[in-house]
Amino acid sequence: MAAEEGRAPAYLLTLSCGDRPGLVFAVSSWLMQVGGNIVDSQQFDDPLGNQFFMRVHFEAADVPLEQLRSSFAGVGDEHGMTWHLFSAVAPYRTLVLVSRFGHCLNDLLFRQSTGALNIVVPAVVSNHRDFERLAASYDVPFHHVPVTPDTRDEAEARLLELVDELRIDLVVLARYMQVLSDTTCQRLRGQVINIHHSFLPSFKGAKPYHQAHDRGVKLIGATAHYVTPDLDEGPIIEQGVTRVNHRMTPDDLVRAGRDVEAQVLATAVQWHTEQRLLLDGSRVVVFPR
Repeated sequence: MAAEEGRAPAYLLTLSCGDRPGLVFAVSSWLMQVGGNIVDSQQFDDPLGNQFFMRVHFEAADVPLEQLRSSFAGVGDEHGMTWHLFSAVAPYRTLVLVSRFGHCLNDLLFRQSTGALNIVVPAVVSNHRDFERLAASYDVPFHHVPVTPDTRDEAEARLLELVDELRIDLVVLARYMQVLSDTTCQRLRGQVINIHHSFLPSFKGAKPYHQAHDRGVKLIGATAHYVTPDLDEGPIIEQGVTRVNHRMTPDDLVRAGRDVEAQVLATAVQWHTEQRLLLDGSRVVVFPR
């Protein structure tokens, strides 16, 4: 996503801290000092947790990103902030993991190719070779990393090597049917998004849509969430549903579910790359567009 011609470089600042008077003033005063111009600003005060969250989209001419970060560090330290400051236009380097269901992978690669998502995919990783040709059709390198009970640790070590080697900003589990270890979940906290083929009710295990059909559900859906050591129970980013009926076969439900999964996952990735998501314990604060 290129910056508009003639405009100053744009940046995104997100922060969270204990709520107290003067936080907005501290941020706006700093922006004045660095010559920043606010394009958009949103904030949220959580009265239950006494936490403050803020997202500021601003422009600043002639001030490099690292200089801005160094300058804001003092403000962050003074107020005990957890903060992040990024370019608003630099694409997120996104590693996509997949197993044997390719609809979400195909959707992400297509959206990347058309510029619909501000990401670049340096590699696709899979424990199977089913989608090697699909990745090649988008000129994306494919890494086959088999996973067995005996090689699980080695496979995960290879995954983390790729994260470091490729300077990955975000990992997306696009129907990757392997569980990440607690150690990896902690190391990549807030950097791994998963799509879970369930809304309400929840059907776990094999053939979830067939289970849903057997129970006569009226809504099926999907949930995108950050990955934590608790399987499929991480902080929820986005959810979507579609209505189904008794005339639909289990295969019809599968097809409908895939569409919802792809859309929900793409939305979650978009919001993450636009710095609209701030972790709040077991919840996610989402600043709307």
